[in-house]
Amino acid sequence: MTETVELPFWLEAITAALLLTGSLFAVLGAFGLVRLKDYFQRMHPPALASTLGAWCVALASILYFSSLKHSLVLHAWLIPILLSITVPVTTLLLARAALFRKRAAGEDVPEEVSGRDGGN
Repeated sequence: MTETVELPFWLEAITAALLLTGSLFAVLGAFGLVRLKDYFQRMHPPALASTLGAWCVALASILYFSSLKHSLVLHAWLIPILLSITVPVTTLLLARAALFRKRAAGEDVPEEVSGRDGGN
């Protein structure tokens, strides 16, 4: 049988605010993806917004389920931690691939910078 648990209003309000903030970050990331004109500019809003939105949703999940179980539930942190590690790496690799393709097509791009000679 399912039992209904009544949570305090302040906890429900904080959870709702965190979920709304996470969804606002997602909408802002999508808006930046559509609005910005260049591929390199369009890369950043979804990457940053999805990571910040995931942190807000994970925090809301932790607060809600910790209150339901009356103990600390931290397994939801795994998702934003992995996103915080993988999103910057993926963004960097996508930027390098796009830059390589632009160079191969002969378009005007910044010159390649190599750190092999110590910057001299």
